[in-house]
Amino acid sequence: MAITKCTISDLTALQKISGETFADTFGPYNSAENIQNYIQQSYNDQQLTKEMVNPHSQFYFIKVDGRPAGYLKVNVGDAQTEEMGPTGLEIQRIYVLPKYKHQGLGSQLLNKGISIAKELDKSFVWLGVWENNLSALKFYQKFGFTQHSDHVFTLGGSRQRDLIMKKTIK
Repeated sequence: MAITKCTISDLTALQKISGETFADTFGPYNSAENIQNYIQQSYNDQQLTKEMVNPHSQFYFIKVDGRPAGYLKVNVGDAQTEEMGPTGLEIQRIYVLPKYKHQGLGSQLLNKGISIAKELDKSFVWLGVWENNLSALKFYQKFGFTQHSDHVFTLGGSRQRDLIMKKTIK
């Protein structure tokens, strides 16, 4: 296993894994139409390119046998999806393909995000997690994240509640 920083040349692979992992995570709880629309809006060439070239965002693949098995996206500064100030780092996305789940890849990606925050001298790491994703909530709590606040995430016509989880790192 290796964690590598994504570059713009990874756009197609990032699109593929983003769509697959989002559909796997949220598909069972949402309409196929809402999932497909979200994937088309959030992971199209233009949107992902914009995110990838933003100097305040970084993407990383975790690879198994040289192939992407999951990915991480972190944001600082004005790339954060909530106003959290200059001392925070957002872990916006941690996704692992279904066949690689329960092999410790998510833990490695989370640790990578925390490591980046420390390198950047941030005071805390935060993320949003869907309130009904109980396995993810337990996972983040195991790493010392606690609920800080919440926000509404809209998927198609469905309003869903994300819990904002935070972990102090210094």
